[in-house]
Amino acid sequence: MTIELKRDGKGRIWSQVRKMWLHETPEERVRQEHLCVLVNEYGYALEQIAEEKAVAERGSSNARADFLIWRTVQDRTNRLKPLIVVECKADNVTIDQNTYTQGSNYAQYTGAPFFVTHNNRETKYFKVDHERMAPNYDEIENIPHAGASEKKIEALMARLKIFKEDEFADLLGRCHDIIRNREHLDPAAAFDEIAKILFVKTGMERRLRLGNIRKNLFTTEFVEEQKALYNDPVDTLFRETKMDYRADLIFQSDEKINLKYATVIAIVKELERYNLSDTSEDIKGIAFERFLGRTFRGEIGQFFTPRPIVEFMVRMVNPKEGEIVCDPASGSGGFLIRLFELVRQQIMADADQEYQAHKIRFEADGSLSDADRARLLSEKFEEIQKTLDPSIEGSRMWALSNRCIYGTDANDRMARTSKMNMIMHGDGHGGVHHHNGFLNVNGIFEGRFDIILTNPPFGSNVEPSDVILESELSMSSDVERLYEERYGEQYKDARARVNAAKGQPIASLFQLPKKEKGKTISKVKTEILFIERCLDLLKPGGRLGIVLPEGIFNNPSLAYVREFAEDRAKILAVVSLPQETFMSSGASVKASLLFLRKFDDQERTDFDTKKVSAQAEAEAMYANEMAAERERLESVIANAKMGRDTEGRKAAQKELTSYEKQMGERIRAEARGLLKRGFDYPVFMYEAEKVGITATAEADDNELYPNPRVPAEVDTTALELYREFEIDPTPFFV
Repeated sequence: MTIELKRDGKGRIWSQVRKMWLHETPEERVRQEHLCVLVNEYGYALEQIAEEKAVAERGSSNARADFLIWRTVQDRTNRLKPLIVVECKADNVTIDQNTYTQGSNYAQYTGAPFFVTHNNRETKYFKVDHERMAPNYDEIENIPHAGASEKKIEALMARLKIFKEDEFADLLGRCHDIIRNREHLDPAAAFDEIAKILFVKTGMERRLRLGNIRKNLFTTEFVEEQKALYNDPVDTLFRETKMDYRADLIFQSDEKINLKYATVIAIVKELERYNLSDTSEDIKGIAFERFLGRTFRGEIGQFFTPRPIVEFMVRMVNPKEGEIVCDPASGSGGFLIRLFELVRQQIMADADQEYQAHKIRFEADGSLSDADRARLLSEKFEEIQKTLDPSIEGSRMWALSNRCIYGTDANDRMARTSKMNMIMHGDGHGGVHHHNGFLNVNGIFEGRFDIILTNPPFGSNVEPSDVILESELSMSSDVERLYEERYGEQYKDARARVNAAKGQPIASLFQLPKKEKGKTISKVKTEILFIERCLDLLKPGGRLGIVLPEGIFNNPSLAYVREFAEDRAKILAVVSLPQETFMSSGASVKASLLFLRKFDDQERTDFDTKKVSAQAEAEAMYANEMAAERERLESVIANAKMGRDTEGRKAAQKELTSYEKQMGERIRAEARGLLKRGFDYPVFMYEAEKVGITATAEADDNELYPNPRVPAEVDTTALELYREFEIDPTPFFV
C-alpha cells in the first residue's frame, strides 16, 4: 500500500489516519509528509498508526504524540504497548535536547522501545531502555520496518548510531592504510585520494538524495552497477562532482582519482554505512581532525587547532549575524567552520522565535477563523523560510555562506581540505583560498573584518628572499572585475598597494620588521608578521583571537611587538595554555591565547592624544638634566678640538652619543609608563591547567567553557569568569 499527500486547494490537507481534512499549518504539513514515509518506505499500515494521540499517563490533554505505531494491528486492538513514538516539528523549529526529552518521555509513558524526532531538516532515531533511569535513551541508525522479526529488531537495537568521532577517525585511518598498502603512496598522496573519494560521497549524497528517501547511494552495489555504464565509475562521479564546484577551484580541472578499481571498491565498502550529510557537523569535524593528527602528526597536524581551543576562542569573541570573519592561516578550517555553525544556530533560533511569536499572536486573535489562522501562519512560515534558504541570493543564510566567511592558507592541501570540510559542514567555502595569508585576495584586505580568529604557524621565518611574485597576484580579468564590483574602491586600493610592491620582500609591506637604514630587511618570525597582518585586516572596533607562543608575551627582545599591538588595540584577555595543548599536533611550544579589540575612532584619538602628552611630559622631566649634560660634553668636545686632542674629542663624542641614546630609552620607558597610567583599562588574565585535550590527543577535563567535563574543583569556567569580568571587573582586583 502506498499513500500520497492530498490537498483540497482551499488551504487544507487530508489526514489519512484520522480520515478528515485539516488546516495546513507548517506543523501539519511535516506530519502528513512524514506519514507518507512511514507507510511508503517503512511499510506500516494506516491501521497500525494513531495520530495526535493523547498520552494518558501524562495526565494532560496537551501531551499528544504525533504518531504512535504498533507492531501489528492486533497489538493496537488489544491495547498493547506501541513499538514507536514519533515527534514531529515544523521545519523552522530547531530540534534540540528538549525535543529528545519530550520524545523519550512519551516513549516512557507508553512503554514504546523506540522514538523518532523529525522535521525535514533532521530526523533522529532512538531506542529506550525502560530498565534504566532517565536519561535512558540512545541514538541508533534507524527504526524497524513493518513486519521486522524479533531477531531484526534486537539487531537494530544493538546497533547504536556508531558514527562517533573516535570510530570514524579509525575508519578514515583504515581507508588511508588501504591506499598506502595497495597503491604504495606516501601519506600525503594517500590523503589526497581519500579526500577525493569523500568529496564524491558528499556530492552524491547532496545531489542524489530525493526528498526523504533514506537510501544509501554510496555503496559497492551502486558503484558496481555504474561499472556497467562507465569504465571508471568513481572517477566519472568525481568529474561530475568537480563540475558542481568548478568555480571554487577545489581540484585542478585535469585532476582524477588515481586508484585501481579494486582499491576504490574497498574504500567504498568501508564508507558505505555512513551518511555524511546526516551526520552532525561536530562529529565530522572532530573525526576529521583526529584522523589528520594521527596520520600526519607534525607534517600536517600543525594545520589544525584542537577543538576545545577552537570552541573557547569562538565563544570568547562572541560572533553575531552579519559580522565578517577571516582566518588568514585557516589550515583545515576549524575556526571558520565552528563560527559558521554558531551563527547559523543563532539565525535558526531567531527565525524560530519569530515564527512562534506570530503563532501565539494568531492563536490569541479571536476574530480569526481556524482557516484564516492556518493560512496566515503558513504564509508567515513561507516568508521566514525564504530568509533561511541559502540558494536565494540576499537571504540570511546566503549572506552567511557567501559574504561573511573568509580564509586563506598557503598550503594547497590544507586550503582544499578546508573548502571540502566547510562543504560538508553546510558551506561558507567560497571565501576560502589557497593563497599567501599576507597578501590581499578576494574579500580579504585591510580594514574589512569584524572578527579575526587564527592560529598562525610558529617558529618559521619570513626571509628577505620571500618576495611578492607575479603568480601570487595575477587573476583573470573577469574575476578581478567581479571582486572590484563586489568590494568597491577599498578593494582596488588594497590590491594597488600589493601590486606596487611586486618583486619586493613580503616583509616590506609591514612595519614590524626592523628596517635599518641602508640595509636590507632582515628575516622576521612568521607569527610576528601575522600579528600585524591581523590588526591591519580588522576594521575599527574589530576583535582578534590569536594563538601565540608565550615568548611574544614575555621575551624582553620582543617588547617592541607588544607595544606595537598596544598602540593599536585594547587587550581584552590573555589565557595561558598548558605545555601539552599542541603536542598532539606535533608542536611542543607553550602557547597563550590573546584577545584584542582594535581601537575605534574615538579610542584612536584618545590614545594618540595621551601618547603625545606622555611623551612631552617625559621629555620635560629630563629636559634640564639633559641640557646640562649635553652642554658639558659639547664643551669637552670643543676644548678637545681646540687642543687638537683627537682621542679626547672622539671619547667625548662617543660619550654624548651613548648618553643621548640612554636618555632616549629612559624617556621612552617613562613615557610608556605615563601612557599606560593615562590610558588605563582592566585586562582579563587566566592560567588554564585542563583544556579538554591531552598530549596524546585524548579527551580530557576542560575548564575553559561549560561542558560535561568541567573539573570537579572548578566552580566557574574561564569563559563564565570572562563574561562576569566584562560586566564588572572590579571584584577581580579586590
